Amino acid sequence: MDRRHFLGQSTAALGLLAGFSGQAKANLQKAEILVIGGGYGGATAAKYLRLFSNNTAKVTLIEPNASFVSCPLSNLVVGGSRSLADITSPYDNLSKRHGVKIIQDSVTGIDPDKKTVKLASGKTLPYDKVIVSPGVSLLMNSIEGLTQANKAGVTLQAWKAGAETVALHKQLAAIRDGGTYAISIPEAPYRCPPGPYERACQVASYFKQNKPKSKVLILDANQDVVSKGTLFKKVWAEQYPGMVEYLPKHNVTAVDAKTKTIKFEIQDDIKADVLNLLPAMSAGEIAVKTGLANSNGRWVNVNFINFESTAQKDIHVLGDSIQVAYAMPKSGHMANQHAKVAAAAIVAELSGWEVNPSPVLTNTCYSFVNAKEVVHVASVHQYIAEEKTFKPVPGSGGVSPGPTTLEGVYAWGWAHNIWADTLG
Repeated sequence: MDRRHFLGQSTAALGLLAGFSGQAKANLQKAEILVIGGGYGGATAAKYLRLFSNNTAKVTLIEPNASFVSCPLSNLVVGGSRSLADITSPYDNLSKRHGVKIIQDSVTGIDPDKKTVKLASGKTLPYDKVIVSPGVSLLMNSIEGLTQANKAGVTLQAWKAGAETVALHKQLAAIRDGGTYAISIPEAPYRCPPGPYERACQVASYFKQNKPKSKVLILDANQDVVSKGTLFKKVWAEQYPGMVEYLPKHNVTAVDAKTKTIKFEIQDDIKADVLNLLPAMSAGEIAVKTGLANSNGRWVNVNFINFESTAQKDIHVLGDSIQVAYAMPKSGHMANQHAKVAAAAIVAELSGWEVNPSPVLTNTCYSFVNAKEVVHVASVHQYIAEEKTFKPVPGSGGVSPGPTTLEGVYAWGWAHNIWADTLG
């Protein structure tokens, strides 16, 4: 997706929402709209609430981090071909260009009855509408010994881009030539379906150049590769023969930090030098804590027309925390799309207008199989009013025929465009 496509979506929405009556403007000016989480979902929502309301909505973004660090493309940092600075952007433009108030803090609680949000600093903020976009929580207890192994520095997840991403690369750089890197993948759903397989490629690419006797083990709890399976398997066979070993139906149940041993439900134990164990995941902690995670206690059910929680009125939940519709991935691009639909719906509701009855979402996910070559999967999702859910549009999207360097150029174009769309 290019900049023109993003801007086309934005311009069309702005055109629909441009005709403000005096009463509508007054309602929006009075409303307190809080956005919790400054990732692809939250930052986009904060910006587009301002844009869709002709800068009349009062929007506050609450985010503990000083800068936005992109999870998409962070595997390149693990593989050593990019730095964390390459995927880091400031939040400044949200306030300077769009008038979003930014509070660098964490949310410790939401009171739906009093309609207040409690911050770690002790401050309490009132809201009329709140958007919750906290990403995912890693269920460390789903793997026995993982919490202790993490504390000992033996295991890392690096599933939220930042310091752990850099630390994981340092672990790879430190092992002997002939060592083994193991990544475990939980049963779907989890954040970024192709992400672990892309990471395996990036580690293999690094080993191929620097430690050619080393090995990559992919321990997948799923029956088969969850996303782009044919493409990834072809890459492993052709670019990394004998280096990458894929083991499906390997559900990790425990880890021994002292011996670096991984244990499974059925299979024999495995030892590795670098343990990148990804546990099961759930909605972000604040969503679970607030009682919004009403789908098996893990994910948040929403009304897809406006992304309002089915558990609490006036709380809208975006991105990886929701129980997704059929074939809807938990991706950064999809969170960006959720945000625009929710922002337009909130502005419409506060203005007394009809909410768009047929929103459309798009998704593109690029995966780097080495430092330059990329494969992608794309899809389009239409809201079906009769079924109250999104469904893929037949014949839309698809996957790459194979990896190319041209797609690598497209991937960086996508990244810079979506960062500009989210934060610019």
